Amino acid sequence: MKKPLDNIKPNSALFETRALIKPTGFREYDARWWFGHHGSDKPSEINLYGIQVLGASLGTLIHELGVKPQIVVGHDYRSYSLSIKQALIVGLMSAGIEVVDIGLALSPTAYFAQFALDVPCVAMVTASHNTNGWTGVKMGVERPLTFGPDEMSRLKDIALSGKAVTRSGGYKFVDDIAELYMRDLAKGIKIKRKLRIVAACGNGTAGYFAPHVLDKIGVEVIPVQCSLDHNFPHYNPNPEDMKMLHAMRDAVQEHGADLAVGFDGDGDRCGVVDNEGEEIFADKVGVMLARDLSAKFPNAQFVADVKSTGLYATDPVLIANRAKTDYWKTGHSYIKRRSKEIGALVGFEKSGHYFFNAPIGRGYDDGILSAIAILQMLDRNPDKTMADLRRALPKTWGSPTMSPYCDDEKKYGVVDKVIAEYQLAFKNGDKLIGQNIRDINTVNGVRVTLEDGTWGLVRASSNTPNLVVVVESPTSEANKTAMFREIEARLAKYEDVGEYDQKI
Repeated sequence: MKKPLDNIKPNSALFETRALIKPTGFREYDARWWFGHHGSDKPSEINLYGIQVLGASLGTLIHELGVKPQIVVGHDYRSYSLSIKQALIVGLMSAGIEVVDIGLALSPTAYFAQFALDVPCVAMVTASHNTNGWTGVKMGVERPLTFGPDEMSRLKDIALSGKAVTRSGGYKFVDDIAELYMRDLAKGIKIKRKLRIVAACGNGTAGYFAPHVLDKIGVEVIPVQCSLDHNFPHYNPNPEDMKMLHAMRDAVQEHGADLAVGFDGDGDRCGVVDNEGEEIFADKVGVMLARDLSAKFPNAQFVADVKSTGLYATDPVLIANRAKTDYWKTGHSYIKRRSKEIGALVGFEKSGHYFFNAPIGRGYDDGILSAIAILQMLDRNPDKTMADLRRALPKTWGSPTMSPYCDDEKKYGVVDKVIAEYQLAFKNGDKLIGQNIRDINTVNGVRVTLEDGTWGLVRASSNTPNLVVVVESPTSEANKTAMFREIEARLAKYEDVGEYDQKI
């Protein structure tokens, strides 16, 4: 196999005959590339032959790892995802893999199929919450886990060096997995409390699944943008995006709903707006769930990512229930793996990925299962609204996830410099926003905590050309804002850091 090229002019004969793969598309725990779409003048980072090479390389890696050469493959609802999946399948089959195609799917549908069909490997074609024009693949060979940096590094090496090995593979299509998956989610669950629920899907893949499942468990469902439309005409389905959260708020107020749940493009994340129209960031919802579940499972172990609220460590209810939380690297593969390693009941990410292990789930992230867990929490607290449960938490002032642009080739270098700056400030006893630095956590970027508990995080995004900034204060809105201004000013010194997607 010829080595892929990393730069081919679109609309050329070479683009139609050779594999294009930009190396930066191999991320820490999955793969993401700008594929492009009609009307875009941004050059493609991968073409269909490149996807075919990716499939052949993944197949070669599966054989190399000694795993049974059988894989579940699904695709999300974007205009080009089916063609991406078909190119991937051709590559997998050329490397001697038996492909089990489950058709249109959520990422958790594909993970479920690994268990339901007893297939060890998975490749889900999805750009998740990325905007239209992006594509990607989430991969794993050890259910319920997905690839981490070691596997991604080896996959990148095989693909870019043209080392894929040709073998003979096979193909079959299984067309009832979607129904089996929805039935499995609803099995044995009946919400007794009368609840009206907004299900917001942003016209993404979850619209085909979520309203049906929620209806089956006995709640009244108000579907919002649940018809499939790969143009995403209202907003990009991303429950961290304030546009989606504001649309959910408007729907709650219009329909007098008890709750709104929103799902991202591949349905593995869940966002929440309460009955008063208040957006509750997913890390705070996680604390509510941890309170509820630690009462039922004393001494529960949890995992939270470094973007998440400090309440997992300081909340008096969690302390009284003897719950323990481990703060770990952001990223669905990292939190999933860490949760399994330490036997956590649930892993929580601020982005809305929740990983429920036995006896609740199978260890993978599923936005619909997360919504069900939230509804069960409300069912166990029949005299409280979601807003009541929110108000019961100790008050903190937190920001949404904010992402300034930074090129994939530059972002890790910038973060390394910022880490060094804060470590030097800590060593020298410098004050930030008039306070001493209490702690610095560098497990994933840098999380700087001040003496009053105010903290700020800077890290490199694992799947887009961006940095990630989050701040929170347990004392005041002013300190939250001041901490962000401190980080904003520090990042502004670097010419490689560009515009933010949103700011406080």
